[in-house]
Amino acid sequence: MRAGVYYGPLDVRCVDVEKPKVGFREILVEMKACGICGSDLMDWYLKPRAPMVLGHEPTGVVVEVDGGVEEFNVGDRVFVHHHVACMKCYYCISGDYTLCRKFRETHIVPGGFAEYFKVPETNLTDTLKLPDNIGFEEGTLIEPLACCIRAVNRVGVKPYSKAAVIGLGPTGLMIVQLLKNHGVLKVLACDQLDYRVKAAERFGADIAVNPEELRDIVKSETSIGVDAVFVTAPSIEAYSLGIDICRGGGAVCVFAPPPPGKTLNLDLNRLFFSEIRIIPSYSTSHIETRIALSLIEKGMVDVKNLITHRFKLEEVAEAYKTAATSRNCLKVVVTNY
Repeated sequence: MRAGVYYGPLDVRCVDVEKPKVGFREILVEMKACGICGSDLMDWYLKPRAPMVLGHEPTGVVVEVDGGVEEFNVGDRVFVHHHVACMKCYYCISGDYTLCRKFRETHIVPGGFAEYFKVPETNLTDTLKLPDNIGFEEGTLIEPLACCIRAVNRVGVKPYSKAAVIGLGPTGLMIVQLLKNHGVLKVLACDQLDYRVKAAERFGADIAVNPEELRDIVKSETSIGVDAVFVTAPSIEAYSLGIDICRGGGAVCVFAPPPPGKTLNLDLNRLFFSEIRIIPSYSTSHIETRIALSLIEKGMVDVKNLITHRFKLEEVAEAYKTAATSRNCLKVVVTNY
């Protein structure tokens, strides 16, 4: 079968790989659509594991079911989450599912950018049937939207607050929508690309500007700074800007990881007296995926219009290049129709 394999920076190829075989309490899914995530573009994260089949935002149709599986049938339209916690360890009991050791060990086989992928028994826990009104392409946004939901919940955004989003890719734009749904009084947003700044206005941002304008905008709109900042751009400059515009007692969410070794100099004296909270939010769990699916089903978050580019599986190299280098794109989806 065909699969999109990552070999190195901007080197993704559609090649033949072995079709996975279904074992006890496993299912086989024919991939219909799979989104390209920002983490699929982080070479520092991928290179040590190359070559590997990319893709962890897949949807598809169940084509084979082991006899021990009762939850799913051939023909079911599904979204599959690639990471699932054990639900038994100390982290899981504490509700810190993404810190569970098993969470990072679980995965679909061989990956989402493949004609077929296997869903191990553990991952059935977070395999969700798609309602009729959610298409395969829209379904690929369940996982990234769930990540955004978790970030907003971890920060504890208040309805009367003011917030900023730095970085207006697909996740940044979904956070903008979630903040507006939460009743946030004003959402300020910024990005280096004018294309994404204009997109933020369409997706509900009250003010969208370039990064160099954001400090002055925050001063004029709040005088003391925003209550919460969500940084979805993996750069030290973005995080420095986020801390600068956050009010005392506010929170800065670390949503996108810079490469290892990149450090941000913090004045701990200022941090102490300002009581600014720095809150990382890594990935998502089975709780938020179900909320994400419900929000998409009810039309409360527009994910359909985030998809700007579609490529066939055999065009995965071009899809990857577009996602990594284009200045005029949002969500790129690989399809297998």
